Amino acid sequence: MSGAATPVTAELLRTMPLPRHREGEDKDQRGRVLVIGGSVEVPGGALLAGVAALRAGAGKLQIATCRSTAPQLAVAVPEARVLRLEETPPGGISPAEAPRLAEAADRCDAVLIGPGMMDGEAAAALTAGVLERAEPARGGFVLDAMALHRLGACREVLRNHAGRIVLTPHAGEMAALLGIGRDTVLGDPLAAARQAAAALQAIVAMKGGCTFVVTPQGRAWLYDGGNVGLATSGSGDTLAGVIAGLLARGASPVEAAIWGVYLHGEAGVRLARKRGPVGFLARELLAEIPAIMAATACG
Repeated sequence: MSGAATPVTAELLRTMPLPRHREGEDKDQRGRVLVIGGSVEVPGGALLAGVAALRAGAGKLQIATCRSTAPQLAVAVPEARVLRLEETPPGGISPAEAPRLAEAADRCDAVLIGPGMMDGEAAAALTAGVLERAEPARGGFVLDAMALHRLGACREVLRNHAGRIVLTPHAGEMAALLGIGRDTVLGDPLAAARQAAAALQAIVAMKGGCTFVVTPQGRAWLYDGGNVGLATSGSGDTLAGVIAGLLARGASPVEAAIWGVYLHGEAGVRLARKRGPVGFLARELLAEIPAIMAATACG
């Protein structure tokens, strides 16, 4: 399928409402998120993603991260259960932890892999190992940042989770996924997103000044309401976390991606008004999410 992308607006989102939660429901009914990420150098990526999942409404959070940084992360995010994992010499999560993490993934509604990972080869092996062993998640998987490293070599594994995976690449990561130049991606990001979505049978959120969400069948949506302030460290981690949180609540992968891109972008708009067009922090996006989500849903 080809053709123009549909603009993402509040009016459009009200035609694809998020799951509603009634008074009296417990946290299990809002879903469990597992965030697999972080490294010795960037432990905060998993923190940002995990808190973003809770801000998007998920009921329970687990963060699986490097053994040496897990205690500090547990204190920083008291809402989370933190799993301590063996490390590689460069300070990443050991691929040997894949069987344990696949078991943990099978008990969760949505799984996010990648935020804050720095050891590319270890991250690629870990991601492949988890996907090979895990049952298709009830909500789905979100693969971000280093989890996208060498993902193109895992097509058969990805097809076991066809339609249940959301990829969130920026232009450089997309270029590596497709084996093409970054300038080629920037020249036609929608075409690149469609190519990757079809080849990997995944929902693709192609990040950029204008972000595209594309299905494996080629249907596409675009959100162009963000601002330059969102191009800041940790911003992608928050987006991936929001999408994972929405998946855990019961949104479909494509709905979670579309809503997530919108909520993330509108949070940037609000902060630009409060703080100025640049200089706000990724962590500041988090507190904006619930109010935007409620206002969008209610009209």
